[in-house]
Amino acid sequence: MKRKKITYLKRDFNKWSIATLAIVVFIGLPIYTIAIRLFSGPGETWQHLVDHVLLDYLFNSGVLLLGCILFTLALGVSSAWIVSRYRLPCHKILEWLLILPLAFPSYITAYAYAGFFDYGGSLMRLSEVLGLKAFRVDIMNATGLVFVLSVSLFPYVYVASRAVFIYQSGRLIEASKLLGANEIKTFFKIVLPMARPGIFAGLLLVIMEVLNDYGAAKYYGVSTFTTGIFRAWFALEEPATAIYLSALLLLIVFTFIFLERWQRRKKSYELASRSSIRLPKIAVSKRKTYLFLCVVLLPICLGFLLPVLQLGYWGILTFESVASSAFVMITLKSLGMAVLTALLTVLVALMTLYFPVWNRVKWLRKTSNLVILGYAVPGAVLAIGVMIPTLHFDRWLIAMAEAFFNAELSLWLNGTLAVLLYAYVIRFLAVAANPILSNKLKLKPSISDASRLLGYGPFKTFLKIDLPLLKPGLLAGFILVFVDAMKELPLTLILKPYNFNTLAVKAYEYASDEQVMEASLPALCIVLTGVVPIILLNRFILNDKYQ
Repeated sequence: MKRKKITYLKRDFNKWSIATLAIVVFIGLPIYTIAIRLFSGPGETWQHLVDHVLLDYLFNSGVLLLGCILFTLALGVSSAWIVSRYRLPCHKILEWLLILPLAFPSYITAYAYAGFFDYGGSLMRLSEVLGLKAFRVDIMNATGLVFVLSVSLFPYVYVASRAVFIYQSGRLIEASKLLGANEIKTFFKIVLPMARPGIFAGLLLVIMEVLNDYGAAKYYGVSTFTTGIFRAWFALEEPATAIYLSALLLLIVFTFIFLERWQRRKKSYELASRSSIRLPKIAVSKRKTYLFLCVVLLPICLGFLLPVLQLGYWGILTFESVASSAFVMITLKSLGMAVLTALLTVLVALMTLYFPVWNRVKWLRKTSNLVILGYAVPGAVLAIGVMIPTLHFDRWLIAMAEAFFNAELSLWLNGTLAVLLYAYVIRFLAVAANPILSNKLKLKPSISDASRLLGYGPFKTFLKIDLPLLKPGLLAGFILVFVDAMKELPLTLILKPYNFNTLAVKAYEYASDEQVMEASLPALCIVLTGVVPIILLNRFILNDKYQ
């Protein structure tokens, strides 16, 4: 029996199997590292952390998750249903305005709101101009952080929900109406149950982003798992403690992923086919139109308009002191790094999706599911998982150089752009792979089969047939990764070279030095570089051809 298995393995194992194994190691290395290092035991401060602050991390992270889930559900689902179902004035503009808060990193929104509500801030000055009693709101706490994260992240739920609402079968809604159900009952009995997979997918992204957040939580003084990992690694200089915290955070993340998969395992959800009726838009009274416009405009104002106005005001005041040749270089470096990250990530995503299919070893074909790992892992955790093996590799190189060449080397790999780029690719691989996979599933197998019958191998078939047809998905993946790379903070803070800065890091440094007004210019640059790609992406989301 064993000999038979070995014979099958020798027969089926090919160059694509080797490439697939390489990808498995490439993507999974940070997770393997953290899992292996757990057996080394916790650090000296672990027991102190368990006794005094671990419950705070759990409680605060739980409050943030619960609050953000509720608020993003309310904002995202309601706005998605309104713009999908009802005929409103300027509905096309409203559709893409609701996506624009994604251009704002949550930590930048946090800076803007802190300044708006601060003593002597915009709210206080505005109330004085209007002749009202001056007042301020204390937003620098967990409640304020829930608000900031929710208005920043609700578009994830909005996009996922709306994509499902638009392509739900109109016939089911018509049948519900014929059976006497009103609009509200139809929404809760028919629409929401069918949209549940999409809504949960959007919520899963929100959960990952909340757990990944560092800049906003640090600035608002809220202790979370991510801030705890930074504190253990840098302030306490306890890598083992940071790894144990990372493992606990990973357990929470993978629990949510499991729950998301489990909640739909016994149910079948089928979206409308091409022949089905799309969700029809209906006209409503003027009173309801005004009400629905208020509901839709509220998250737009809170998530995009108000932060833009606050940052714009600060930017005008501080432009001369911040704008310099050094700032231009930081901007160019950020753009270059984001473009390079997007190109490499899309390339690796293609390999991840195709190499397992081309290899003949059955169990290796499942490895394309690994693409979700990077995005599921918070940036601080991923950074630690990348830093430890690269540091060991550097030490091994130094030892080899001393043993064989009697040469002294410094750290060769750790603290370089190559390591940061590697971490970026792992982090955003799922972001690039999802739109590509969506396009790939639409390709008819008969086209590839015909190419094989004509004597073309899998790689040539891919170049001649698949690649041209995947261009929309490739472009969508590139845009998504570019926007995320421009915003990424925790990963960059830990892994960036000493003399390398990005716009995200520069904004964070200004805010940490109590120069939040000066942080506005790099923050605005991040937002502006994200707005145009996000508007373009809206066309992919809402177009039949890319669904």
